[in-house]
Amino acid sequence: MSGTSCDGLDLLHATFLKENNKWSFEINASLERPYSDSFREQLHKLHTLSTPDLLKMDVELGKLFADQCHSFIQDENLTTDLIASHGHTVYHQPDLGYTLQIGNPFLIAEKCRLPVYADFRSQDVALGGQGAPLVPIGDSLLFSEYDACINLGGFANISFEENSQRLAFDVCAVNLILNQLSQRLGHSYDLNGQLARNGRVIPELLEKLNALDYFKKVGPKSLGREWLDEYVLPHFEQGETADLLRTAVEHIAQQISFTQKKLNFKKVLFTGGGSFNTFLLERISSLTSLDIQLPNKQLITQKEALIFAFLGILKNLGETNVLSSVTGAKNDHSSGQLFLPSTV
Repeated sequence: MSGTSCDGLDLLHATFLKENNKWSFEINASLERPYSDSFREQLHKLHTLSTPDLLKMDVELGKLFADQCHSFIQDENLTTDLIASHGHTVYHQPDLGYTLQIGNPFLIAEKCRLPVYADFRSQDVALGGQGAPLVPIGDSLLFSEYDACINLGGFANISFEENSQRLAFDVCAVNLILNQLSQRLGHSYDLNGQLARNGRVIPELLEKLNALDYFKKVGPKSLGREWLDEYVLPHFEQGETADLLRTAVEHIAQQISFTQKKLNFKKVLFTGGGSFNTFLLERISSLTSLDIQLPNKQLITQKEALIFAFLGILKNLGETNVLSSVTGAKNDHSSGQLFLPSTV
């Protein structure tokens, strides 16, 4: 799993069990491989590359994923049936009919000598869906004890049950904004939100952010890096960085607050890197009546990787792993492409 925050590569090995029509899981091992600052910068600029350069990066990422996965399996002495790879998202424009994740799965299959499921989003887009978010099927089957699940990653997304149906959508940008602003102050991220805590809200900026057209739409809806670059980041070009950070935190907290008031949920599982941002959680708590549930650090950082492994299991079994109620596709389906190692 390589997320839009470009922090690093998440590797996870899990066992899934289905008994009496109910799924459970056990995480056997996990590892976070941080990207170097220079490589992280390359990933942030993928959507600006020429076609030949993007194809080179597909191979480079594929080799990196393959090598890291192979080492992970060997070092942890793991036995596994299959690999599921989310890849790294470059483009996500479902309204225009396309989405692209790179990190060549054939290279992973060859290096690890295992079947690999990848490209989980394209089929849903072809069926008229948003291709995202895909995690809600795991929220529904693995974390049903919560009213809702919110992931604070590059973007914040939420999934929840309404009228016995799973629904979900992207809420707003989170770490993609906060990390970029923190880097202006010489930090890769805002530890515990301390940089933002020292700033002041800029009312005019907050009003402009909350007025963006995306927030007027109802789900299914999803966000991509292109939206961030075109509609959000231009608003952060001027001003004191600490004040910009403070305003971004308030915007995120307000959007989650608006969402809660519309949907009226209470007990919420929070995961993703943004869940370590103490100040952000304080602001969310202050603006909402949420019962914020934080799991252990491993699950906070690895829940998405866990669920993409689960998507691979469901695909391997031929079971539904993408919900049309979430993405807006014309029907539920079992998504993902199978990449096999050569038999020679």
